[in-house]
Amino acid sequence: MFEDEPVPEKKIDLERLSVEELHERIDTLKADIAACEAELEKKQSHKSAADALFGKSD
Repeated sequence: MFEDEPVPEKKIDLERLSVEELHERIDTLKADIAACEAELEKKQSHKSAADALFGKSD
């Protein structure tokens, strides 16, 4: 697999999870989203800096 390709995740049968497990899963997913957003901001900042340096505009 290529580095940029997402790893396919197994589908989880949410009906089998308890209320506590669902809360834990939501917390984990929110943490993953926050990490993705932070990485996205970092990459956008680097891209903007490179574009400014090399004179590229959108």
